[in-house]
Amino acid sequence: MAPPPVRCNSQLQPALMTPMGDVKPHYAEIHSMVRTQHYNVSSSLSYRDTSSTAVVKNVIVVALGLIINYINGTLIHTFRKHQILYVNPRYILFIHLVLNDIIQLTTTISLFVLSYVFYKIDASLCCLIITLAVFTTLNTPLNLAVMAVECYIAICLPLRHAELCTIKRTYILIGWIWAMSAASTLPDVFILLATEPLRLFYSKIFCERDNLFHHPISLDKRDVSYIIYLISVWLTLFYTYFKIFFAAKAAKKAKSSGGDAKKARNTILLHGFQLILCMLTYVASLLIKALLYWFPKYYVHIIFACYIFIQMLPRFVSPIVYGLRDKTFRQHLKKYLLCSV
Repeated sequence: MAPPPVRCNSQLQPALMTPMGDVKPHYAEIHSMVRTQHYNVSSSLSYRDTSSTAVVKNVIVVALGLIINYINGTLIHTFRKHQILYVNPRYILFIHLVLNDIIQLTTTISLFVLSYVFYKIDASLCCLIITLAVFTTLNTPLNLAVMAVECYIAICLPLRHAELCTIKRTYILIGWIWAMSAASTLPDVFILLATEPLRLFYSKIFCERDNLFHHPISLDKRDVSYIIYLISVWLTLFYTYFKIFFAAKAAKKAKSSGGDAKKARNTILLHGFQLILCMLTYVASLLIKALLYWFPKYYVHIIFACYIFIQMLPRFVSPIVYGLRDKTFRQHLKKYLLCSV
């Protein structure tokens, strides 16, 4: 049974919603992380968005999504067209990250728009989309950690790079990334199947994660898995950064290949910035709770802003890290990006 809703004062009491009435936005992973015991965002209660505000928000989200996916699609096309890219484990990992971002953005934006157009959708379809969105959200920090390790091997163990970082091992690592995300996500689906009646999957619900996976075991497991992800990935990033940092200092003193080490160090820093944005997903509930404490009247606007900065902005950083900074990628990318083949 879901926890009881938090009481609101008369000025903030949400109004009943209907599919044809005022709209309630869906913000995918960010929205679902605000637990129902803190703020009830069930299918029957919501703060209101005016029609004009709803249109503006949808236009912003769809426009940003199209721009990011266009750039990412161009990156994938460039990768496929040049052998020097698709035989390099570093670029394979990068393109996997880009493809993962495309899937993540497409699913979350689809849910965003569907929540305005239909409000409620089939629970079975919702389960499929939410599961895919959570999969890809969890994949991102793991992929960044693996890319940081590859940079570390290239700089600190250059003689073993070709041996350790093969194409076959790269694809095996990608498989492990998906397997680890599955180990965190699929138990929620099994708990749902075991605890909910079958008629749930034939009903229509407002599609958010906590409307489906609201069992206490799922919520506790989610917290534990996020803590493990957070600690493991950050330890990996700190270790690789400091190893590369000291290697860059040693190379500078020796005046040999200092440029490559410095570039790798800067790349790890960019990974760190991107990772900070991605990791905000794991603390989104606390962030939103704090913002709502200070600005309780701006619930939907706070959720919208968090979705833009926590879910969409990190997906915009990926093309900058490799697509624009990397000389090899850049010289092939610019002609496709500007449609001047």
